[in-house]
Amino acid sequence: MKKFQQLWRENCGIIVFLCCMFVFRSAVADWNDVPTASMQPTIQIGDRLLVNKMAYDLRVPFTTKSLIKRADPERGDIVIFMSEAAGDRLVKRVIGVPGDVVAMHNNVLSINGKRLDYAAQAAVADNAMVLTEQLDAISHQVKLAPFSTGRDSFNAVTVPDNSYLVLGDNRDNSADSRVIGFVPRNEIVGRASTVLFSLDYDNYLLPRSERFFAAL
Repeated sequence: MKKFQQLWRENCGIIVFLCCMFVFRSAVADWNDVPTASMQPTIQIGDRLLVNKMAYDLRVPFTTKSLIKRADPERGDIVIFMSEAAGDRLVKRVIGVPGDVVAMHNNVLSINGKRLDYAAQAAVADNAMVLTEQLDAISHQVKLAPFSTGRDSFNAVTVPDNSYLVLGDNRDNSADSRVIGFVPRNEIVGRASTVLFSLDYDNYLLPRSERFFAAL
């Protein structure tokens, strides 16, 4: 007991700091590593995203229990969620909110019967095509493979209550709602809108300074 008391007296400052940091990361803000290409070209492999964990809910620290609901995800939001279906933490873009009727034909989305607008940008190094997709007020880029992957079309589906339809911006290389189904509201832990910093996995993990604090 005396050793514990002595340890506390000598290290109480750093212990309190660490506890506060863990609580902050659990309930307020955190960063999220991106190890895959499923959100290219918006998010690159090696990006570390700033996650606003208070964007939608005020939660009990270290749990997914919501104390206060602050808002709901909107179309175009980039969300981080703990997917039970995938058994992993994922980053995707919200395409359909509860009640929406969403369909896709040859990588062209329709929401509630209205076809989204697309504009061609350019072909990239792997012969993929980059398009600009207009999703409500959000204009963002999507990446399409130069060949069919079997994920470019699905029949109209209605998004259930308390659920969301999410897709990766790298449309032909993303395990999203086309694979794991709708995302329950309670699995969504935060929203990402900024890259904190980025490391180039193909170049000895050197920092990509041009992506530091880049908006998504």
